[in-house]
Amino acid sequence: MADLLDLPDRSAKPRQRGITHVLDRGLSIAAVDGLIEVAGGAVDLVKLGWGTALRTQNLEPKLARYREHGIPVVLGGTLTELAIAQYRIEPLVAWVHKLGLEHIEISDGTISLDRGQKLALIERLSREFTVLSEVGSKDDTEIMAPYVWVEQIQEELAAGAWKVILEARESGTVGLYRHDGEPRMGLIDEIAHAVEPDELLFEAPRKDQQVWLVRRFGANVNLGNIQPDDVLSLETIRLGLRFDTFGVAPKP
Repeated sequence: MADLLDLPDRSAKPRQRGITHVLDRGLSIAAVDGLIEVAGGAVDLVKLGWGTALRTQNLEPKLARYREHGIPVVLGGTLTELAIAQYRIEPLVAWVHKLGLEHIEISDGTISLDRGQKLALIERLSREFTVLSEVGSKDDTEIMAPYVWVEQIQEELAAGAWKVILEARESGTVGLYRHDGEPRMGLIDEIAHAVEPDELLFEAPRKDQQVWLVRRFGANVNLGNIQPDDVLSLETIRLGLRFDTFGVAPKP
């Protein structure tokens, strides 16, 4: 069926662009199997949200299942922040290695972390893991100027981050977005003017946000915090197979 329609080119796994980063908030093994059955080819990275990895009763078999299908897993950045705040980063790093994970997230959306300390941590851990760092606050009252976003993104990429996640939370109402979920278009445009979009991972939990970003950056924009049930829907958005992006000529 691949030649049935003229569709945008989608990057192939393992992707460096066009990444779909899925938020696992506590999936069962059966739910993981269902996700993989329906849309596994579109899942590039799974995040075990927040600190769920510490409390879920199916952690190791679930990691094994994702591993069987070549889907890397990263623990939630909030877990890293808590470890930093409690001076327990070394035990956390050791545990991540023990779990066989190759990715780690470093964020400071909840805690106040010295910039030098964050950059040093990114630099150090990038020698052991593929690092995703995150810029932006989870506090909806804290608004950063665009130049600060750009400066922090550039610093973290230079320190060794593979991709920089742009904060929106699972609600899509902070960071990149206004309280009603509307994209901060000026902010996003200023970031994209200064930083190659392929180096960014835009959190976009809501369909309208996904549509806006695909229309703005094309089929192969990196999108994060995607709900498992929305992965297939997102692929149709990327490929112009639904009204919202029908007829849009995606950027290469």
